[in-house]
Amino acid sequence: MEQNHWKLETIAVQSGYTPENGGPRVQPLVQSTTYKYNDAQSVADLFDLKREGFFYTRLANPTVDCFEKKVAALEGGVAAVGTSSGQNANALALLNIARCGDHVVAVSSLYGGTVSLFTNTLKKTGLSFTFVSPDASEEELEAAIRPETKAVFAEMLANPALVVLDVEKFARVAHRHGLPLVVDNTFPTPFLCRPFEFGADIITHSTTKYLDGHATSVGGMIVEKGGFDWNNGKFPELVEPDQSYHGLIYVRDFPAAPYSVKLRAQWIRDLGSGMAPFNAFLSMMGAETLHLRMERHSSNALALAEFLEKHPKVGWVNYPGLKNSPQQPLVRKYLKRGCSGVLSFGVKGGVKAGERVMDSLKLAAIAVHVADIRTCVLHPASMTHRQLSEAELIAAGVSPDLIRVSVGIEHIEDLIADFDQALAKA
Repeated sequence: MEQNHWKLETIAVQSGYTPENGGPRVQPLVQSTTYKYNDAQSVADLFDLKREGFFYTRLANPTVDCFEKKVAALEGGVAAVGTSSGQNANALALLNIARCGDHVVAVSSLYGGTVSLFTNTLKKTGLSFTFVSPDASEEELEAAIRPETKAVFAEMLANPALVVLDVEKFARVAHRHGLPLVVDNTFPTPFLCRPFEFGADIITHSTTKYLDGHATSVGGMIVEKGGFDWNNGKFPELVEPDQSYHGLIYVRDFPAAPYSVKLRAQWIRDLGSGMAPFNAFLSMMGAETLHLRMERHSSNALALAEFLEKHPKVGWVNYPGLKNSPQQPLVRKYLKRGCSGVLSFGVKGGVKAGERVMDSLKLAAIAVHVADIRTCVLHPASMTHRQLSEAELIAAGVSPDLIRVSVGIEHIEDLIADFDQALAKA
């Protein structure tokens, strides 16, 4: 059977690396900065992008290349570029097509670090952002778009608001204006949702999270769907000659994946923010069990959410998979396999009672992380989202009493028992 007909479970295990006859069964870690060639012209052709290959790991590396191919296959894209972190992936995904004076429309329910990236750091580069509610109507989305807008950005499953994105709605509006829809798919992963199938054009990941799955390796990924019309007058850097490559034109010379080639040839080359080979090696092994882990993460999270929902000391629970969640219509459309492993809840008695619960947990740990095999909790308002203003916290769906739980793959009875004994101390 051809690879393009494989199921996602098979892609997770088999894609990205094909051993040669007598070669190693597992993709080797190539921990080398440089590569030997027998003639000067071969290296010159690599520098001019006339041939594929490796000449310096700052741009590309065989191990990273295999992980990129695996993630691209999982998402159904034509190419992927590994980055040093998920934050770096989100930044470069936009910087690759937007420059000083340009504008981006983004949903307001983003991860706090991404909001800070956009409103503080990228603001210094001359980019401006308009934030819209993920529930905004098409008319409201239309009103946010300007002549200088270059992209629409959203999270497929918001962190920690857990808002499910209506991808098709955002894609319709973006495409009416000749704009790409960029979707951060970190929380669902391609096993639970493939945004390309619903109209997204670029997908980003913090591979640090579920793709790696074991809290060992920081990394990011940017995936290109292919087929977007970059030659629509809005993206001159993709259609005009690049003088740093002797007049190369990305849409003409690399029609299958112009966005990805430009991203690597300019931003990865000049900023040196590519993925480390060892991190790619570990994350690629983690991704091989993605389908098994996401099933358990999702089932555990649903069971824990149902337990918390009925607990007398819990004031509220937010998990899209709950039957009474107002997001059920979007869940049935976009997250048929499960709603991932993150939930949030508030303890009756407010912030102090919530702190006592967190301090009393024995199996679940307080950790500034999310989306690995071990269950952990944190208080976003005072931790991951503490750089946001009160208004930004509200827009991001972060209440003062919100406790975020990243549900691991331990036995669900042990997890429930741990939260039960901790809640008894609230």
